[in-house]
Amino acid sequence: MASTWKNRLTVSIFGQSHGVAIGVTLDGLPAGEYIDMDALGAFLLRRAPGRFPWATPRKEADEPEFLSGIVNGKTCGAPITAIIRNTNTRSGDYSNIQTIPRPGHADFTAHVKYGGHADLSGGGHFSGRLTAALCIAGGICLQILERRGILIGAQIASVGSVFGKPFHKVKVSEAEIKRLREMDIPTLDSQSVPLIIEEIERAKQDGNSVGGTVECAAIGLPAGLGSPMFDGMENKISQLVFAIPAVKGIEFGEGFGTAFERGSVINDAFIINEGKIQTATNSHGGILGGITSGMPLIFRAAIKPTPSISKEQQSVNIDTNEPATLTVKGRHDPCIVPRAVPCFEAALAIAVYDAILE
Repeated sequence: MASTWKNRLTVSIFGQSHGVAIGVTLDGLPAGEYIDMDALGAFLLRRAPGRFPWATPRKEADEPEFLSGIVNGKTCGAPITAIIRNTNTRSGDYSNIQTIPRPGHADFTAHVKYGGHADLSGGGHFSGRLTAALCIAGGICLQILERRGILIGAQIASVGSVFGKPFHKVKVSEAEIKRLREMDIPTLDSQSVPLIIEEIERAKQDGNSVGGTVECAAIGLPAGLGSPMFDGMENKISQLVFAIPAVKGIEFGEGFGTAFERGSVINDAFIINEGKIQTATNSHGGILGGITSGMPLIFRAAIKPTPSISKEQQSVNIDTNEPATLTVKGRHDPCIVPRAVPCFEAALAIAVYDAILE
């Protein structure tokens, strides 16, 4: 499995949802960087399951155990390896998906790719549980970046038909980012919170699921990070974002909206602001030609509804090659959007810090 992302940093994620543990190896960090374990734990808790009635009831502490790379609270230059032990698994809930793949999930493609040997319990290596390992690596990078004046934050942009308030394209504030980190339903539009919860609850009561979008921003970035063509900032970020299961699309700045406008509308005029060259608007989302412009870096990602739903679905029996119906058991989020928010912060942090190391 190609579960390693490699550039100046190397991130390798291992384990399965119902295995003994999941984990990550992060290589390429300079020695001497202090890691605040309490802050990292608080970051991981934002993604952890079993905390809210609208999330999966599976309870996991998600406390990382560091096996290497950190001595006396600081990086020592060696690869950092950390694991999170799985303590609340119920693999028997997934016995029927061994022969009847879940629509919308990776069960069928994994069966074909790995000749029927893939571990599908809880989603195996394809599970959203693996994002906890991504958040260990990203949470470390977030701390290092913040000490360099770069802040990253994300929010729920939409859930189903409920839309929140987007980040200001030019003026994303430190106070906004820090406030979002403290919220169970992170969104700048506080009035949308009960509507989001209601939307998720309706899907849950119907035995169904609902998707949404997450908006992520980085502020304090210098101009000049990234490269054109294959190593642009959009490329780096997208690779890491698509490591988050259920992501089906990404757009930077005005994104797909730029296809419906004239250049005179979308082009961001350059201005001088307090002696610095900036743009008056930010349709480009902080990236031009794969390189940061110094404006807030903003992107949005689309998250599909959770494939595991309790409604009866049409599938096939892989063993008999005949039609079959499937009722999914187990414990699943009716909407993964709220718990996915810190995963996007983690992905962006890894990409940005990698670009800085270049």
